[in-house]
Amino acid sequence: MADLGGHPGSQRPPLNPQANPFGNAFYGAGSGIIRGGLGAYGEKFLGSSSEFMQSNISRYFSNPQYYFQVNDQYVRNKLKVVLFPFLHRGHWTRITEPVGGRLSYKPPVYDINAPDLYIPLMAFGTYVILAGFSYGLLGKFSPEALSMQFTRGLVGWFVQVSLLKGMLYSLGGGEAPFLDIVAYGGYAFAGVSLGLLAKLCWSFSYYFVMSWMSICMGMFLVKTMKRVLFTEVRSYEKHPTRQNYMLLFMGIAQFPLFFYLGNLGV
Repeated sequence: MADLGGHPGSQRPPLNPQANPFGNAFYGAGSGIIRGGLGAYGEKFLGSSSEFMQSNISRYFSNPQYYFQVNDQYVRNKLKVVLFPFLHRGHWTRITEPVGGRLSYKPPVYDINAPDLYIPLMAFGTYVILAGFSYGLLGKFSPEALSMQFTRGLVGWFVQVSLLKGMLYSLGGGEAPFLDIVAYGGYAFAGVSLGLLAKLCWSFSYYFVMSWMSICMGMFLVKTMKRVLFTEVRSYEKHPTRQNYMLLFMGIAQFPLFFYLGNLGV
């Protein structure tokens, strides 16, 4: 039979031609070098990127689980420090411990000066509940009013965090972990909740309690931020006069912030 597309008796080229051994050798060596080089470069790049991300995440956000390592004794003692800082006779410096060849701060359960997120979140929830209860006693309760108060609380928390972070940044620091600043700003809701509770019991006591809580919160933040500037940012000695004015401004700013949060908008 005649092959299709050819002449009778003609031979077709082999389907699997013999490979060139020298070409395969050079190709295998070249591909191995390329794969090895790219693999090493990729591992180095990904490793450095992973280390960069981990270092920056731990630097600015820390470990969220760290801020919830609390117990009943810590919560009681921490509330005393926040609400009555004048009675705190101990130091304000955080306790460190060696972990993995470097110093790390002890969690809140072992250090009264460590920031936590349990108290701020619980205090914020209490603040919203007391606001809703106050609306009910005034006959003004509605989901919209409670939602507005919830938003007011978030705005106040954001303002407090921005104030603290901006102060650290303007003083040449700003390296404190972000969740630390969030925790410090959230402690204000403990004092605001006491003010709302006092208003429910006796309306005239509201202004006295809120003013007193503003002073206490201002002193707590001044002591805390002064320690952060001195031990963590290490820039407190560069411009002490400027930093003292900034700390004073931060303490005074608690008055309008507290009354803003305590305003029920009715």
